[in-house]
Amino acid sequence: MKTIEHDLLIVGGGAAGLRAAIEAKNHIDDVAVVSKVRALRSHSVSAQGGIAAPLGNLAENEEDDWKKHFEDTIEGGGHLVDRDACEVLTKNARQNVIELEHLGVPFSRREDGHLDQRAFGGHSLPRALYAADRTGHAILYALYGENVRRDTTFYEEYFVMDLVTEGRTVDGFVGYDVSTGDLVRFEGEAVILATGGCGQAYETTSSGRASTGDGLGVAIRAGVPVKDLEFIQFHPTGLKEKGILVSEAARGEGGYLLNGKGERFMADYEPDSMELAPRDVVVRAMQREINAGRGIDGEDYLHLDLTHFSDEKIKKKIPTIKELALDFAKVDPTQRPIPVQPTAHYCMGGIPTDISGRVQAKKEGVLWDNLYAAGEIACVSVHGANRLGANSLLETITFGKRAGSFAARRAKKGATEVVNSDGVQWWESKLKALLEGNGSLKVHQLRQQLRATMTEHAGVFRDEEGLERALDKIRGLRERYFEDLYLEDDGRKFNTELRAALELENTLEYSEFIVQAAIAREESRGAHFRTDFPDRDDENWLLHSLLRRTSSGEAEVSYTKVRDRDGVSN
Repeated sequence: MKTIEHDLLIVGGGAAGLRAAIEAKNHIDDVAVVSKVRALRSHSVSAQGGIAAPLGNLAENEEDDWKKHFEDTIEGGGHLVDRDACEVLTKNARQNVIELEHLGVPFSRREDGHLDQRAFGGHSLPRALYAADRTGHAILYALYGENVRRDTTFYEEYFVMDLVTEGRTVDGFVGYDVSTGDLVRFEGEAVILATGGCGQAYETTSSGRASTGDGLGVAIRAGVPVKDLEFIQFHPTGLKEKGILVSEAARGEGGYLLNGKGERFMADYEPDSMELAPRDVVVRAMQREINAGRGIDGEDYLHLDLTHFSDEKIKKKIPTIKELALDFAKVDPTQRPIPVQPTAHYCMGGIPTDISGRVQAKKEGVLWDNLYAAGEIACVSVHGANRLGANSLLETITFGKRAGSFAARRAKKGATEVVNSDGVQWWESKLKALLEGNGSLKVHQLRQQLRATMTEHAGVFRDEEGLERALDKIRGLRERYFEDLYLEDDGRKFNTELRAALELENTLEYSEFIVQAAIAREESRGAHFRTDFPDRDDENWLLHSLLRRTSSGEAEVSYTKVRDRDGVSN
């Protein structure tokens, strides 16, 4: 098995991974980014609406500051937000977005030259900077360009199968080179996981096809606990049946949500904030309208009305939304409302980290001291139970930068324990078993059964009976994966079916944990709504969940308190 060595290994080429690499290069030269897709195809490129920062640079938000941003984020997250991390996020937001602009991000400006900021749900003042409705695209391209300028090493189309661990350290990981079919062992003094979210566990999702939460599966198999996985955010406005995101920017600019009677129904649920209430509030209101038979023509979708927008406004503010509506829904939003429905969008939980990005996870009583995580795969817990719009891009930049800095300094120390190469041959056997399997179940069949189960029982509304049914189903699907999976393509080069099988193993791993965490939390908070426990219970449940797979294969559930602000440094 070929071995590739670098001081710092970053898994994932999205905004968090690329920002980490830039910062790491300020401390060390030998930095490598490993990605299963081309970096510029990472899902960060799809972020549309904006990145939050309390600039206070406009007449309508001149009173804004980090404390207001902090308070909005705590409130929007159902108070399950770690205060130390939230302070780092909001205090450094201004500096971090200005750094992005200096890297070349073309943020939209007003005619007087000021950076423009738009309203987003849950924010008390307009604080979302944007580049039309292609903000993630602009940020990712600027970050990638800076990495090219700094000679960061890239390994693209490598699928990370598992971590290689020894004692107190992570020695590296084993990757599948899609182009050659070979397994490659990557060794490094420190590792950052930045592999993105897990939206592909659901039938309808705004996430790209590659968003299969691989870092979660890798972490779970390595014995790392995962935090707050029960909190899955559903975005109010995914295109009907497609899930393609219609950015919150459309509502921030004044779009209306209408039911089948043509009513702005949010007046009945959140009359003060209307369509710009926090996402969990809006999506539950939408689902209730649909469940009550007030969807469009009685079906399971509603309308987003932009017909009162001028052509000039759409062209300047949200041109991509018009293009998406025309291409995928055959609707011109200047003439007819866009058909939308709740769609799986974001995972608030993930691999637990501290504010340096270091993974806070023990394996048999040992805390690994060179494993880091950033971006949607991580849970530093700035989003709590419900993420505010425009805070996700800010999180990737803020904690990607911090993880890059601290991981690079850890890599300088060296002293990673090297694992005997004979011990990693297990992965070759694993790959061979998948390719030579003679079962009857195909990857797409098992994947669809899993998605249907998660959508039906672990979606916007949940209850114990449905969640228990989902848990039994997922465990049965995991057994069938190992016993009855069959790949039509038995080649190794560019075998997309093989990659899909590896992705599916990861999806099965964390889907079981999502459901188990949802069963255990007997309350409703943020994106987790239990119809059998409809009230928030701060007395008993103002706690983060932690789930870990033990050596026996069972899931162990524990809880930890929300962190306060003591000891925060910039």
